[in-house]
Amino acid sequence: MAGKVLSLLPPLLLAAAGLAGLLLLCVPTRDVREPPALKYGIVLDAGSSHTSMFIYKWPADKKNDTGIVGQHSSCEVHGGGISSYADNPSRAGQSLVECLDQALQEVPRERHVGTPLYLGATAGMRLLKLTSPEASANVLAAVTQTLTQYPFDFRGAHILSGQDEGVFGWVTANYLLENFIKYGWVGQWFRPRKGTLGAMDLGGASTQITFEMAGPAEDPTNEVQLRLYGQHYRVYTHSFLCYGRDQVLLRLLAGALQTYGFHPCWPRGYSSQVLLQDVYESPCTVAQRPQTFTGSTRVNLSGTSDPALCRGLILELFNFSSCHFSQCSFNGIFQPPVAGNFIGFSAFFYTVDFLRTVMGLPVETLQQLEVAVVTICNQTWSELQAMRQLAPPCPVWGVSVGSGVSEGRLHLLLQPGTSLGHQTSQGRTRLLGRASPCRPQTHGFNPQPEIPQAPETGLLEFTSSMTTISALCDVGFHVRFHLVPPISNVPA
Repeated sequence: MAGKVLSLLPPLLLAAAGLAGLLLLCVPTRDVREPPALKYGIVLDAGSSHTSMFIYKWPADKKNDTGIVGQHSSCEVHGGGISSYADNPSRAGQSLVECLDQALQEVPRERHVGTPLYLGATAGMRLLKLTSPEASANVLAAVTQTLTQYPFDFRGAHILSGQDEGVFGWVTANYLLENFIKYGWVGQWFRPRKGTLGAMDLGGASTQITFEMAGPAEDPTNEVQLRLYGQHYRVYTHSFLCYGRDQVLLRLLAGALQTYGFHPCWPRGYSSQVLLQDVYESPCTVAQRPQTFTGSTRVNLSGTSDPALCRGLILELFNFSSCHFSQCSFNGIFQPPVAGNFIGFSAFFYTVDFLRTVMGLPVETLQQLEVAVVTICNQTWSELQAMRQLAPPCPVWGVSVGSGVSEGRLHLLLQPGTSLGHQTSQGRTRLLGRASPCRPQTHGFNPQPEIPQAPETGLLEFTSSMTTISALCDVGFHVRFHLVPPISNVPA
């Protein structure tokens, strides 16, 4: 019996081997091939307060390069924004070396030559260009010299216009939310029925609002027409220079020095030696600059936690009386009716996140935000320190002021993942008044402030990389059009 079994083993093994071979012949090659190689792109986002580097990747072997771009890694550059090196431009280039060296390690060596590298500077450099074109050019030259020393495919170092910055943020937000086009579970591309989101970006030196509009803009300088994935979009965008968080805080400081000699938005018990040169050297404080002053003079300024005076100080930054169009946001800037859903990022996120995670205050509705802001504004410096064991120079006063640098009419959107809803005539606007330290408001960008709706969670989680994907597209990194099928393949 044993011999019979042994005699059957060779034929059985042969049959098994034959069956395995047959299965291998039947399995398509694509099901067993090695993971595809990747393409990479590097974007340096040179903001007014700091620079961030983002490395992106996408499949290299997709037909028509229709892979989905993803963020591979990021790096925060130490020090201030490149505009802060106006007096020593070479340091602007040197500041980028550590992150660029990281990119050398993370991007495969064989991909270095074909990896596009781009630097886009925003409002900080726009301000520097206004005050000193020569210094601005020197900083860009120093940065370019550093970037060209690396083996990547350098595509340039440029100052983005406010319009570019606004549109980039809008495109990126809607791309990541799959509002333009989506890859379905059946393996086909299709255009979602949902509309686009408006985008609001609060940077250090400027803030942008961008959204799709139905008709032409009364002011053509605020209109951009885009054709993305076979679809036409008419977009309103405006960038408010000097209305970024850092510059507004500086303007409030100048206003406090000029009007009161104390700071009503700072907490009681907090004081600081203010160097006048630091206050008045910004082009954003020109209107508040004394005719004669000594830049080296230091002034001791104390906080008083006065909500009413603080609110008045903030409102002085906005002009609501001048408008030569059918309607304006502020400062005579045309803005069509705001409706639909919005998303806010950058400092909009950081401020509310601080209130929640560091100060431990619930901020899920407009009413809760108002309570949180009033809670902070009415406390002394020692009470604020005790809440989270915060010590100078942790800028709790900056959050007190900055948790709403625009009582006037600048709007803040809650962090991605949560929204405060305000019903408008055409839909739901996810807007949160960029609250003053004392009272949140919802006017200025003009959504109608009605009863807040319940928050929505799980929208998305991204902040500072918002504009960089679109920047990657703009300089020809083959993301925007190569990540989707040809237009003819996209349903109308």
